[in-house]
Amino acid sequence: MKRSFTSSLLLCLSLIVLTLLIGLPFWWVLSGAFKLPQEIIARVPTMVPHSFTLQHFTKLLSGSDYPTYMINSLIVAILSTALTLTLAVPAAYAFFRLAFPGRETLYRIILLAYAFPSIVVLIPLFGMFAKVGLIDTLAALIIVNVTFALPFSIWMLRSFFASVPKEIEEAAVMDGTPPAVILRRIMIPLIAPGIASVGIFAFICAWTEYVFASVLILSDAKRTVPVGFSGIIGQYQIDWGLLLAGASLAVLPVVILFALVGRWFVSGLTEGAVK
Repeated sequence: MKRSFTSSLLLCLSLIVLTLLIGLPFWWVLSGAFKLPQEIIARVPTMVPHSFTLQHFTKLLSGSDYPTYMINSLIVAILSTALTLTLAVPAAYAFFRLAFPGRETLYRIILLAYAFPSIVVLIPLFGMFAKVGLIDTLAALIIVNVTFALPFSIWMLRSFFASVPKEIEEAAVMDGTPPAVILRRIMIPLIAPGIASVGIFAFICAWTEYVFASVLILSDAKRTVPVGFSGIIGQYQIDWGLLLAGASLAVLPVVILFALVGRWFVSGLTEGAVK
C-alpha cells in the first residue's frame, strides 16, 4: 500500500512538472500577446498580464499580410492532408492486406526514401519544378508535403490494419465483395482512429514546413505563415508584441484540429500500439 501511494505521488508530481514544462511556454506567448509593449520588455517579467490590449492583433491583421499567409497555409495544409490520406489509406491496405509480387521490396524502397533528409533533394526538386512551371505556386508545396508525409503515413497505418481481424475481411471476400468495397465500407470505419492520427501528422507537417516554402515560393502573396511571418517581425528590430500575437494565431488551427479529432487521435495512439 505504501509503495502504491509513493508511486502515485511520484506519478502526480511528474505529470505536474511535465504540464508546467509544456504549458508555461504557451501561456507566456498567449499572455504576452495581450500585454502592452512596456510590460513585454519590462525588466521584471509578469506571468499574469497587468495590462490588456488588442493592438498587436489589430496591427498584425490590418497592417500586414499575415491574413494572406494564414489563408495560404490553410490551403496548403488542408489539401496536403486530404491528398496524403487519399493516397496513404489504399496504399497501406495494399501493402499490408493484399499479396502481390514485389510487395516487401517496394515497401522498403518507400521507407528508404523517407530516410533521406529533405535538404538533400531541395536543389533537384527546385530544378524539376522550374521545368514544369511550378515555382512560386502553392501546388509545389502541396506536392512536396505529400511526398515527405506519405511514406511515414503508410507506415503508421500498418499497425491499424494489422489490428483488424482477418476473419472480417475473409467473410467479406467469401460474399464476393471486391477489395475496393472492403476498404471503403469495412476497413476505413474500423481504422478511423488511425486515419485521424495520420491526418493530424500530415496537417502539422504541412503547417510548419519552412525549408521548401522559403525556396520554392518567391512572391509575397504566395508565402505561408512560417516564411511570411519571419519577414513581418523584422530583420534588425523585433516587435515582440507582433511576434507573440502572430505565434498565438499560428497555433490556433492546430488547437482547433485537436479539439475536433483529438479523441480519435488519442484512441489511435493506444489502439495502434496494441496488435
